[in-house]
Amino acid sequence: MAKLEQTLHGDFDQILERIETGILNGSMSASLEDSSDFRSGQARCSVRVFERYSYAGGNRVSLSVTLFQNGNDEIYLSAITAGGSQAVFFKINTWGEEAFLDKLRELL
Repeated sequence: MAKLEQTLHGDFDQILERIETGILNGSMSASLEDSSDFRSGQARCSVRVFERYSYAGGNRVSLSVTLFQNGNDEIYLSAITAGGSQAVFFKINTWGEEAFLDKLRELL
């Protein structure tokens, strides 16, 4: 599992669109598995779950991205990868998870 947490500045919708487009266009095997958007008062939260095949790991990995903003405050991003291990009792070969997260870092 790899994780990235970051504070962003800018337009929420534009950042979300950049992430979605960039991840989906960044790998021919990338897909948007599901999404969720909700608001409460001035707060809003968007969650995206992507998946792609990792050639390095020989398996599929997922990337969950959450954006949160309250009013006009900063935008908080939390991104977590999973599924990049091939072992039963401990994690080995997590290159695919890091590579997926690196693609998100490039987009930001």
